[in-house]
Formats: sequence, C-alpha cells, structure tokens
Amino acid sequence: MNRTIQTILFGILTALLFSAFIYFEEYAITNKFLNTIFGIGALALFLYIPKRSILIAGFLIGLLWFYWIGYSFEYQGVGYMTPIITLSFAVIYMLFFAPLYFTNKAYIRAILLFGLSFFEPFDWNWLQIELIFVDSYIGVFKYQLIIVLASLSLIQHVKKPYKFTPLLLIFLAFNFNSPTQKETDLKIKLVHTDIKQDIKWKRETLTPTVEMAYQEIRNAVEDKYDVIVFPESVFPLYMNRSPRLLESLLYLSKDITIIAGSLLNENGLNYNVTYMFQDTQYEVAKKLVLVPFGEYIPLPKFAQKFINDTFFSGASDFVVADQPTDFIIKGVKFRNAICYEATCQEIYEGDVDFIIATSNNAWFTPSIEPTLQKLLLRYYGRKNGVTIYHSANYKGSGIVQ
Repeated sequence: MNRTIQTILFGILTALLFSAFIYFEEYAITNKFLNTIFGIGALALFLYIPKRSILIAGFLIGLLWFYWIGYSFEYQGVGYMTPIITLSFAVIYMLFFAPLYFTNKAYIRAILLFGLSFFEPFDWNWLQIELIFVDSYIGVFKYQLIIVLASLSLIQHVKKPYKFTPLLLIFLAFNFNSPTQKETDLKIKLVHTDIKQDIKWKRETLTPTVEMAYQEIRNAVEDKYDVIVFPESVFPLYMNRSPRLLESLLYLSKDITIIAGSLLNENGLNYNVTYMFQDTQYEVAKKLVLVPFGEYIPLPKFAQKFINDTFFSGASDFVVADQPTDFIIKGVKFRNAICYEATCQEIYEGDVDFIIATSNNAWFTPSIEPTLQKLLLRYYGRKNGVTIYHSANYKGSGIVQ
C-alpha cells in the first residue's frame, strides 16, 4: 500500500476509534465492550502510528467532536464565521496532539498523552481524554489512564513470545470501585422545552413562554412534585426588572419550589443566573464558570473588546460569581450549575451530593452537542459521586448518574 495512503488511513482510524463512543451514544447503541476495545485501540494507535498520522487524527478529532461550535455564530449575526470556527477547532486539536509528532518512542508518547489530559486549550475543557472510557469497563480516573497508557507502551519493549503480556495490566484499570451516587427522596420534575434559538429572544415569544411555565408549574403541583426545574434562561429577560413576573412566581412558590434560569442586571453588570423561588422567597445563583468565546473572551485584554464587538455584538460580556451557590430545598442541599459549568470540576469542589444543572442547547441544533454534554455530565458525576438533575432546552433533560 502507498505510504501516503497508509498514513491517512491510520489517522482516520485513530480519529474514528477515539470518537466512536459519542456517536454510539447519539444513536442509542452504546456498548461497554465496544467502547472499551475502541478506547484502548485509539490510545494504542496514538502511541504507534506514523508521525503524520497523528496530525491527521488530531484534525479529524477536532471536527468529529466540535464541528457544531460555530453554529451559535448564526444567532450573533455572523453566520459566515461558522465554517471558519469549525476549521479552527480542527486545527486547534491537530496542534493539541502535535507534541506526539516529535517522537516515535511509545513510552514518551504515552507520557505526552497523559500530560495532554491536563491541558485545556483556551479554557475549553470538553475534550477529556479519559472521557472515551466513560461508558466502558475501564474507569475515568487519571491513575486508570496511566495504567492503560503504560501497558500499551510496554509492548514496544517486550520480546516475543511475551510481547503482548503487558496488556494484562489493563485489568487493573477496570472500574471496580466507583464513588457512590446518592439519591434524594424529593420528587423533582425536570422540564424539557424545545424553543428554537432564532425565536427564543423575540418579544412575541415571551408571553407563550411564560404561559407555558405557569402551566408546567400548575401541573407539577397537581402531581404533587416537591420541585420543578426549568432550563437555562427559560425566562429570556432580566428577571429583576420584571416585578410582575417575580411576584407571580413568588406566589406560586407557596406550593412548590421553582428553579428557573433567567438574567440579572446588577450595578450595570450582566449575569447569567438561576432563580430559586421557595416559600414566597427567592434566591439568585450567579454563574461561576463562563463559556469561552460565548460569555467571555479568553484572550489578552487588548483583543477582548475587538472580538467581542466584532463577532458577538458586545454580548460576550457576562461576569461571574466569586464562589458556587448551594440551594437548600426542603432540607436537601443542591449545588447550582448553569450549562457549561456543570462540565467543569470547579463546580464539584467541596461537599456536593446533588447538582441542579440547567442548559440551553438550542444554540447548537441539530448536532451531537447535547450528547457530548450528557457524557461529560456522566463523567463528572461518576468521578465525584454526584447525582445531577438536568433540565435543558432542545435536548439533554434527565437524571444523570
């Protein structure tokens, strides 16, 4: 076979094996055995394929995982940026895996690959190398990744007939003791909505949205739910500037605890927040971790304003809370998480058993984004022993364990 074709095929195969678990989940054909074999196979290929194949694999992984990110630019009035952003992420992840290009030694590549598992380009953390094992027989902790990489790299240093005996070490990475995820006795209703992003913020959409929320609350009360959770920014307005809506929700909170996403303008600053209405009182949880390039620009200050004004119409200017917020609901503590931050380790720090997560995934329809988000929630929930109650617009609502 022509060497160039072989190089390309190795790169394609590596990317496909590394990404297969996402698409298995997307099409509801997840299989632990296949995910285990494909995950091990992807890491093995990264350790042994030709140098140029690594660059091809990284480029394709960027496409297969993140082709959808540019979709949101359509709603910022700069839809022409979509293919540019898609190509940018392909290049970013080609460069992400590029350190492996500079050596042919499997054990050095293994060390580099493990080091890359700590690296988040531009604060974007949705490519977690351990994530490929989230629905497999292998665990998602760093020590388990080390074991797999070590066993694969040792093959290069063992002679026949024992060449593949180091693979037996992989059994030590099997998931025998996962942290226990607790359950609450509260009856929680997770509202799923499907409001298109192109109409979500239009004035004529507001009244039907509010009426839908009222009806969901009334139904939840009749069905004797303790808590009802709406998606991120289900109320597309600055709630603190809408006293009549606040009063209505406070009144309804006599019978049920209401969790709902909205916006807050305070001292001239904008916050993406969650409101909790309970017993005619309310609390506000401000977002702790912002989305890179969506809610803040992870670049030097001289570049931030230009990019914000040029590509985001000045909208990427949210600010954050100093610490995470916990809601106490009928004696049970829930950590608040809004969309992206539910996939960040910061939100799981401290004493956390339960998380209420809210998302608006309509920015990226149709795509694998909700599926990748669900896998990441599963990854963080299992790693930290936390049960996540997730309410989303478009796709993704459910209890994640």
